[in-house]
Amino acid sequence: MIPPHHPLRSKYRYCGDDNPIEWKQVSDFDQKEKCNMNITSSRPNIIFIFGDQMRASSPGFMGVEKVYTPNLDSFAREGTAFTRAISNTPVCAPARATLFSGMHPLRHGVVFNDVALRTDIQSLALCLNEIGYRCGYIGKWHLDTEDRGIYVPPGPRRQGFNDYWAAHNCNHHYFEGYYYLNDDPNPIWIDGFEPEVQTELAINYIAEKSNGNDPFCMFLSWGPPHCPYLEVPKKYLDMYPVEDIQLKPNAVETADKRQIAGYYAQITALDEYFGKILQAVEENGLRENTIVIFTSDHGDMLFSHNRGWKCKPWLESVNVPFLARWPGKIPRERVSDGLLGIVDIAPTLLSLCGADIPAEMQGTDLSELFMGNETASPDSAFIGMPVVPLAFSYPEWRGVMTKHTTYARFREEPWILYDDNNDPFQLTNLVHSPAHQDLLIEMEERLQGWLKCLDDPFETTLEVCSKYYQGAINGEMHYYENEIIRLGKAERRRRRLSQGSEPQ
Repeated sequence: MIPPHHPLRSKYRYCGDDNPIEWKQVSDFDQKEKCNMNITSSRPNIIFIFGDQMRASSPGFMGVEKVYTPNLDSFAREGTAFTRAISNTPVCAPARATLFSGMHPLRHGVVFNDVALRTDIQSLALCLNEIGYRCGYIGKWHLDTEDRGIYVPPGPRRQGFNDYWAAHNCNHHYFEGYYYLNDDPNPIWIDGFEPEVQTELAINYIAEKSNGNDPFCMFLSWGPPHCPYLEVPKKYLDMYPVEDIQLKPNAVETADKRQIAGYYAQITALDEYFGKILQAVEENGLRENTIVIFTSDHGDMLFSHNRGWKCKPWLESVNVPFLARWPGKIPRERVSDGLLGIVDIAPTLLSLCGADIPAEMQGTDLSELFMGNETASPDSAFIGMPVVPLAFSYPEWRGVMTKHTTYARFREEPWILYDDNNDPFQLTNLVHSPAHQDLLIEMEERLQGWLKCLDDPFETTLEVCSKYYQGAINGEMHYYENEIIRLGKAERRRRRLSQGSEPQ
C-alpha cells in the first residue's frame, strides 16, 4: 500500500474572479509566486463562524436528527455541504490551533487543552495581514494559558487578529459571559445569553468593514452547543419536549434526553443568530464577494456508543458540519463527500484569497475541491489524540478515515474499524471480523503512511506531555480562572439565582 500523498501545497491555486474559473500552476519550489490579483479590494472577504462541539449529524439539513435549523438548511442549498468534514484532533484547543496554523498538534505544539499556541508560526490571519486583510476575532479563543479568564493582550498572542478583538480565552457559562475588547484589559460583562451578544458584535463589525476598501476576515466562535447543554434561553428549550426526543440508533437507552434537548435547543438558537449574520451580509452588499463558512471545532458523542463529549474516533466526535458559500465560485446546491480536515482550512482559504501558503503548513490546499472538482479530494484523512488524560477510560490513539471507512488503534492493538457507507451509525465494529482482515490491513498501512509523513512516533501520553505539555499532571493541565473573572461570575450567578432568571 502506497502511503497517502499529503503535499504541503497544491499544484494549483485559484487566481481570478471572472468566470470561467481560472487556475494557475504554481511551482512546488517557488514559495514566493503570487496569483495575479488586480487590486486588494477584489479579494474575497471571509466570514468564518463556528460552534463548539457540534456534530455533523445534528443540523436539520443532514436529515439525521430532528433539530430545527431553517437558516442553516437554506444556507446549505446556497453553497456546498461537505458531509465528510473531519476534526483531525477532536478536542477544543488542539483543533483550534490546527485551524489557525494548518499544522497537526505535534508540529504546532498544542497537544491538549490550556496551553498557549506558539507565536512564531505563520498563522492564517498573519498571512492574510500580509496581503492587506483586516482580521477580527469574536468569541471563544482557547489558545492561551491555563488561566481561562486571562486577558490576551494585543500582539503575537492574538495570531494576527489585530483589527478587532472581542474575545475571551474560554468560558462555557453562557449567562455569565464576558469579553475583552481590543486593548482594554478590563472585562466587559454580558447581560443575557452570550452568543446573542457575540452575534451583535459580529453584525456591527460586518457593517463597519463594508464601508472600507480593504478585504476583511472575521472569525466568530460561539461556545454552544458545548455543555452545559441546559444553559440556553427557555424559548428554545421549550421547542424540544423531552418526551419527543428520538435517540440515534447508536445511543444507549439510558441516555439523558433532557441533556439532548438542551443540545438541540442551543443549536436552534445558533441557527437563529446565523440567520441574522446572513441578513447583515445581504444588507451591507457583501454577498457576492464574501466566503461564508459555518462549521465546528469538533463533535459530541452525546450518549452514542455509551460515551460523552469528544476526544474519540467515532463519527459523532470527529465528523463536523461544514457549509461554504461564495456565489459564482463555490457551487450551490452541492453535497460533497470529499475529505476535508480542519488542518486543510488554512491553506485552502489562503489559496482562495491568493495568498502564499507557508511551507510549514501540513494541511492540503483543497481550493479545487471547494470550487467543484471532486477528484481533488484526498484519499484519506489523519485523526488522532496524542494526549488522553490518564483519568479517561482509554489511552492515546491514532487513526485514519477515507470516504467510506473509519479506523483507529491504540499503541498495542487495533481499536475500531467501521464501514461507514453500509453502517452509518457505526453499530458493527469490524476490527476482529475475519471477513474484513484485508480492509484492516489496508487501513493500517494507510495509518502507518500518515505516521511516517507526520513524523509521529506514536508515543505515550506522558512521553508527549514531557515534551509539549510541561506542567500537566497525568495528561491534563490544571486550568482555572483568575480572581477577577471568578468573583465576577460568582456575583452574576448569585444575582441570577436570587431573581429566578435563566437558566432554569
